[in-house]
Amino acid sequence: MKRLWSMIIGFLGVTMFIFPSIVQAAGGGKVANVVIVADPRKVHGVLAWWANLYNESHLYFTLLTIIIVPLIGVAFGFLADFIMSAMGIDLKSRELAEH
Repeated sequence: MKRLWSMIIGFLGVTMFIFPSIVQAAGGGKVANVVIVADPRKVHGVLAWWANLYNESHLYFTLLTIIIVPLIGVAFGFLADFIMSAMGIDLKSRELAEH
């Protein structure tokens, strides 16, 4: 009996993944697609350009983000290294405290 219930539950689980129209919450009627856009009306300059780029092409927005994020990370890393060395914190040579 336990094996039968396992098979029934397994069949129902697979059915919900194979036939998503069975578990559709919209009631079977016409479903409107969700459109996600950025609102560039209250921003100016680079932020407006960035919002318009997002609205026009998600591919270009993604590629530019993939390029810019590591570059900003490297720039912030060099800036933090410069500031810490100016304060007297030397991270280039490390001396172990365990003797």
